[in-house]
Amino acid sequence: MSVADVAMRPILKKSASLNSHCHHHRRCSSESILIYLTVDGAVTPMRVLESDSIASVKMRIQTRKGVSWKKQNLVSNGRELSRNNNLVKDYGVTSGNVVHLVLRLSDMIFIVVRTICGKEFEIQIDRKRNVAHLKQCIKKKGKGFIDLVEEEQEFFCYGEKLDDRRIFDDICKNDDDVIHLIVKKSAKVNATIVHNKDLELSVVAENQNQNFNHQNNQNHNQNQNEVVKKGNKPVRSSEGTGGTYFMQDSKGVEYISVFKPIDEEPMAINNPRGLPVSSNGEGLKIGTKVGEGAVREIAAYILDHPKNGPRLVSGEAVGFAGVPPTVMVRCLHEAFNYSNGSLTMDHKVGSLQKFMSNDGNCEDIGPAAFPVDEVHKISVLDIRMANADRHAGNILFRKESNGEILLIPIDHGYCLPEKFEDCTFDWLYWPQARQPYSPDTVDYINSLDAEKDIELLRHYGWDVPAECARTLRISTMLLKKGVERGLTPYAIGSIMCRENLNKKSVIEEIVCEAQESMQPDMEESIFLKFVSQIMDSRLGELSK
Repeated sequence: MSVADVAMRPILKKSASLNSHCHHHRRCSSESILIYLTVDGAVTPMRVLESDSIASVKMRIQTRKGVSWKKQNLVSNGRELSRNNNLVKDYGVTSGNVVHLVLRLSDMIFIVVRTICGKEFEIQIDRKRNVAHLKQCIKKKGKGFIDLVEEEQEFFCYGEKLDDRRIFDDICKNDDDVIHLIVKKSAKVNATIVHNKDLELSVVAENQNQNFNHQNNQNHNQNQNEVVKKGNKPVRSSEGTGGTYFMQDSKGVEYISVFKPIDEEPMAINNPRGLPVSSNGEGLKIGTKVGEGAVREIAAYILDHPKNGPRLVSGEAVGFAGVPPTVMVRCLHEAFNYSNGSLTMDHKVGSLQKFMSNDGNCEDIGPAAFPVDEVHKISVLDIRMANADRHAGNILFRKESNGEILLIPIDHGYCLPEKFEDCTFDWLYWPQARQPYSPDTVDYINSLDAEKDIELLRHYGWDVPAECARTLRISTMLLKKGVERGLTPYAIGSIMCRENLNKKSVIEEIVCEAQESMQPDMEESIFLKFVSQIMDSRLGELSK
């Protein structure tokens, strides 16, 4: 949830604005603590109040550092300070603690293309793309230009002619800069592309017979389908708290896939964002472990069943929620991060996901334009997978030729956690979440089977930990019981998400009550029956 959304939370109705919320907490206490804010290796002492909200701290950083709150991720004591409405003391931040500021620079920028006739066209483009890619965009999408091929396009910025290899990140220094370009008809341009070092890529898991657990894959080289892709070097994304790389085609014009090495995840040994290595192996989200993000990315794809049933072959059909095809790979390239003094490069293992063409993410536009069914399909996936990291920034949108908007969910490294504590759904506060599911969606939900899903994941190679399997069983149970009673995505999602950091969610209370009823050595099936009975009682009260 963004800082700007804090005032929308039901528990904050008394706050008229973000600033009043921040100042309210400042008046409550004068007990200040000294923390150390670190970004890119530089450490800055900073005094805050224990009663300051995280939103207030971000606003102060914006004032002092000139960094917009939208670009800030704060991490302390191995945990992301993600709930803006909670207090500094709620996260256990005390005097002397180090708070890591991870800057999130958007990969997308807007530029204005101006023709020699004076017409203007706004185009959103990745800041890591080059001028040659812009030419391809104009050729493919038209943008009002008739039969304008690459050789007929010539670009200038502030009087300087732009070479095809120029990267927009070098041209545009600020996110809100507008680059005015002149497109000159019939210009002769030599559109040469410089090829970088070859990229070596090995597919670790491509079909149902191959294990996608990276620890086992290293011992099964004979089963790997070796694929070598030659082309431009991987481009590291500016967004996120881990290492994410866009893999380019051989011409350096298009992105074809997204690679996330497990050793560059947040708190992992080669994390490129300056985060410390996890001391106990736990990830940024409670109930997850460092190095398991890639497995969860693939699990989300496998369990995103098409409407006609589970996917039996990789890439066979589009899933209900539209999770992009994802596999586990081994990859070697010098562009990856080896930050901890590695003397030699080694293959990296991680998830490789198909790059989906898009017009931005849901942070770029308001939710009012999203079709109800598109929001609902995301909600089904997130509730079922107990997603601990669903925010507007990891839902892409694409405007289709018929004018409809398609939503594409990405970044599922924190799904299926061992606990429900960190479940977070930004769509919970979108108006579409308060509308009931359609009959087609209800039919899809009723077809889900947690036991078969667990077996399917094992079939693909993930020996699902007992805690994660329990999460999937309970979340699927809640989703199915909820739609049986006609509950909306908002009502079901609210059962899974905490109102604030220190108050357990309803689903956590249900699990705790069931655990208190358990006898030693009682089977899991009996425990789930307790959960089902308690859940029925709670849902009955909610329905009234």
